[in-house]
Amino acid sequence: MTFIQRFIGAAGFSLAATLVPLVLAAVPANEAPDALVKRISQEVIDIAKTDKAIQAGDQKKVMDVVENKILPYVDFQRMTALAAGRFWRDASPEQQKALSEQFRTLLIFTYSGALSQIKDETIEFKPLRAEPGDTEVEVRSQVNVARGEPIPLNYRVAKSASGWKIYDINVLGAWLVETYKGTFASEINKGGVDGLIKALTEKNKKLANKPLKPAAK
Repeated sequence: MTFIQRFIGAAGFSLAATLVPLVLAAVPANEAPDALVKRISQEVIDIAKTDKAIQAGDQKKVMDVVENKILPYVDFQRMTALAAGRFWRDASPEQQKALSEQFRTLLIFTYSGALSQIKDETIEFKPLRAEPGDTEVEVRSQVNVARGEPIPLNYRVAKSASGWKIYDINVLGAWLVETYKGTFASEINKGGVDGLIKALTEKNKKLANKPLKPAAK
């Protein structure tokens, strides 16, 4: 079982997973979106393979890496708004803030689980299909694993004032936002937006008390 397969099963809420991008240096000016994703994806593989603390499942080390190196390049508010759909517009500013924070925390735990499981994977990127003036593009890649077929892994990225940011991810044909949309709607229909916030909060508490598994030998 690959780290991506473990990640998909471990996140809860039927989460579609991603190979987590990790940034070690400042983003170069005018860096193309596919160049950005390629660079940070390769960096995360290199670091995860050589960092003994990450390989051993050191939760603090892994969480620090996710918090400081990954999050600046993911548009969590847009991701949350898309997952919540029409319910986002009906939520109060306070509810939107709380929902974004809990969703962000859930993805931090999820990303951390994937990061600690990287072992022998490599990434191959496809040619970018985009026009020079496009502000939203899809970066396509595949994860090559030691055993089994390559795993398709695509990113939706959008250009912002601070550079390109990831706002959706597709693994094995499933877009993360679409995967969460059904779960979010189900929780909101049962208990409103506050019910969804409560469900995410409880999930995060459980994950906070669950130690990370070391990478398989």
